[in-house]
Amino acid sequence: MADIHIEREHALGLPAARKLAWRWAEQAENEFDMSCTYEEGNGCDEVQFTRSGVSGTLKVSGERFELDARLGFLLGAFKERIESEIVKNLDALLAAKKPAAKAAAKKKKAG
Repeated sequence: MADIHIEREHALGLPAARKLAWRWAEQAENEFDMSCTYEEGNGCDEVQFTRSGVSGTLKVSGERFELDARLGFLLGAFKERIESEIVKNLDALLAAKKPAAKAAAKKKKAG
């Protein structure tokens, strides 16, 4: 078995991070045939994902995304490739949100 652990800091706040996590879960379901369950919490949400050979969680807070996945024996051989794809997808979603986060921060300072 192979484990993947990825953390990404952000300044989106929980409502925006929640929307991004929903998009990530939809992407995982559509592109990788994952089954995802989304549970909202007060300070932290959790996406549980699974498919044959893979299971894990994406924890979502107002400041961080933390993904932990466990790959089965067969997929363990592709750990680096799978990890780089997850990183690429998560970073792309975060990059798309950065301009909006910066604009909100500027508005807050001006107000």
